[in-house]
Amino acid sequence: MNVAIDIGNTRTKIGLFNGPEIVSSTAFEMADLQSVLQWVEQQQPAAVILSSTVDIPKELLAAVSRIPRYIILDQYTSLPFSNHYKSKDTLGKDRIALVAAANSRFPHQNNLVIGCGTCITFNFINASNEFLGGSIHPGLKMRLKAMHHFTGKLPDVELSESADLIGTDTFSNMMTGTLYAAAREIDGMINEYLVKFPQMNIIITGGDADLLVSRLKNEIFANPDCTLIGLNHILQHNAQ
Repeated sequence: MNVAIDIGNTRTKIGLFNGPEIVSSTAFEMADLQSVLQWVEQQQPAAVILSSTVDIPKELLAAVSRIPRYIILDQYTSLPFSNHYKSKDTLGKDRIALVAAANSRFPHQNNLVIGCGTCITFNFINASNEFLGGSIHPGLKMRLKAMHHFTGKLPDVELSESADLIGTDTFSNMMTGTLYAAAREIDGMINEYLVKFPQMNIIITGGDADLLVSRLKNEIFANPDCTLIGLNHILQHNAQ
């Protein structure tokens, strides 16, 4: 069994894999390091890959280093695709994992992977298995925070899944402006890609993906475990 660990800004997501197939996945709050360590120890994996957007806790690094084969994902890790991104040292590891997931699921095809987390990212890998780049957009919570921060009276509101086209109060106006605008923005970007690449798979993932999928007009694949699947694909690639 292999284990993929993705440490984000607020949560740590972990996947257990039998070859390329995901067996189970779970998530822990960032502060709950002991649960992460216990989970990994219980699985006794043969190999593990760890990706993090923050400093990796020393205890977790020590635990991972005791596993027979382990990878800490960075800009020097061998990838199962050709990386044409010009500033590789600033490329988010989550984006690398998303592209790897598309490469695993739809090899030798045009793929656009949309990650909906703190930021909304578009990541394009072509049929020649070349990652060309994409774009970075403000995420849903970031849009709400920006409206509160850069105005004098708009409130600091929590993200909600409910939004009607015509909001009836300030809260619903802000929510509509966030969810509907983001969905139309995503659809517009997808349409621009489809002009250049009519044959293309579109994949969406991330913590806020569920809030957007029902509002999108384009046909799209939704997979909440894309990052973990991509990390495992990189791990398998490095075992060859």
